[in-house]
Amino acid sequence: MPELPEVETTRRGIAPYLEGQEITEVLVRQPRLRVPVPDDFAERLVGSRIGELARRAKYLQVPLATAEGEATLLWHLGMSGSLRIARVGDLPKKHDHVDVETQSGDVLRYHDPRRFGFVDWQQGDGSADRRLMHLGPEPLDDAFNGRWLYRISRNKRVSVKPFLMDNRVVVGAGNIYAAEALFMAGIDPRRAAGRISLARYEKLAAAVKEVLAAAIIQGGTTLRDFVSGQGEPGYFAQRLNVYGRHGQPCMRCGVELRRITLGQRASVFCPRCQR
Repeated sequence: MPELPEVETTRRGIAPYLEGQEITEVLVRQPRLRVPVPDDFAERLVGSRIGELARRAKYLQVPLATAEGEATLLWHLGMSGSLRIARVGDLPKKHDHVDVETQSGDVLRYHDPRRFGFVDWQQGDGSADRRLMHLGPEPLDDAFNGRWLYRISRNKRVSVKPFLMDNRVVVGAGNIYAAEALFMAGIDPRRAAGRISLARYEKLAAAVKEVLAAAIIQGGTTLRDFVSGQGEPGYFAQRLNVYGRHGQPCMRCGVELRRITLGQRASVFCPRCQR
């Protein structure tokens, strides 16, 4: 599933082609996504002007200036979705479900084989959407730090890895990046969140920031489906220390990496480096 670095990579890739552009045509080939595309979707969009693209957690926000006022497209890539820039006249591929054409001739094209993603129309800036209201801080913001993790983890018996992956704690620390950050901080993913010290949470918060920033620079992590706005894969997979490497030697100490299940998700860690 595309996580925060993949969505941020997408935002940065498509923004220069879309911001300030007027939407001239919209084509919906397949409306049956996780949230069905509204029947009047094209009618609402055509003639509106695109503002500065934003991201909240794994949601891409496309602000619009319409004849009726401010509106926002809330886009989620689901498990296999991607947004790419094409040109008017480029033939669509199978599973290219939505095209948004602009006056420049560029086309925002949504591709999603599994159709678990969606695009939803909202009046206003979209900040009051129920899917966004209870999200935790952004991991690269100053509000996310070791003191925050330490404070909200007190008396929690849940293991630290599912705790870190809870979007109410921090957004964007999905399975790949949580595993990598815990390895970097030297913390066993099985340890109870409430039994970790402030000093170790400071290390973990710094590791989350470092891992996610590096993944964004590398264009995200491509394991199967993800590509950027230009159709390019992400290269952070080449830098993974533990995720997907169970049974292989730890690149730091040489001990065989172990795989366990936490919160119904596979988790790989080093039993020597992560105590």
